[in-house]
Amino acid sequence: MDSDALPTSPPRSSPNILITGTPGTGKTTTAEMVALAAGLQKVTVGDLVKERSLHDGYHQEMDTYWLNEDKVVDEMEDMMAGGGMCVDFHTCGFFPERWFDLVVVLRADTKNVFDRLEARGYKPNKVAENVECEIMQVVLDEAQESYRPDVVLELPSNTVEDMETNVEKIAAFVEQFRASHAN
Repeated sequence: MDSDALPTSPPRSSPNILITGTPGTGKTTTAEMVALAAGLQKVTVGDLVKERSLHDGYHQEMDTYWLNEDKVVDEMEDMMAGGGMCVDFHTCGFFPERWFDLVVVLRADTKNVFDRLEARGYKPNKVAENVECEIMQVVLDEAQESYRPDVVLELPSNTVEDMETNVEKIAAFVEQFRASHAN
C-alpha cells in the first residue's frame, strides 16, 4: 500500500446530507422534515456544540459560541463514516468534503430572514449581520468553494410550499442514492 494514500472508508449505502444556509432560511425545519421523510438521523451541529462543549467560550456581543472546528470534526468523524446522516448547520467550509453526498444551501428573501430572526429574539446586530450574509450569499459561496459543483444544490426556502418541495427533492435524492449503492 502506498504510504501517501489516504485511508478510505467502505462505501455508504445511505447518503450523508448537509443542509446549510444563513440563520433564518429554514435549515432546522427542513432537516427535521428530511430526516423523517428519508429515514436519516438528524444532527443539529449547534446543539452538539453546546451539549458537548465543542467551543472556545461564549461571544457575549453576538450572543453565540466561539466554534472550535477541530473539536466538531473530531466529534462527528465516526458518526459520519457510516452514512445516513442529515446535518444541519449555518456554515460548511470546515467539514471534510468526503463526508457529504449532497450539500443543500437554503436561500430566503432577506425580508423573510429578517422577520424570522427578529421573531426568535435575535439582537439587532446579529439580525443585521445575518441579513447581510444572505445578501452577499456568503454560505452559497462557501459551499461552492468547498464542495464539487455536482454535490451543491441551492434551493429557495421562503414558503411552506418551498420547504415541502425541497423535502421531496432531497428525499428523492436519498432514494436514488440508496438504490444505486445497494449491496
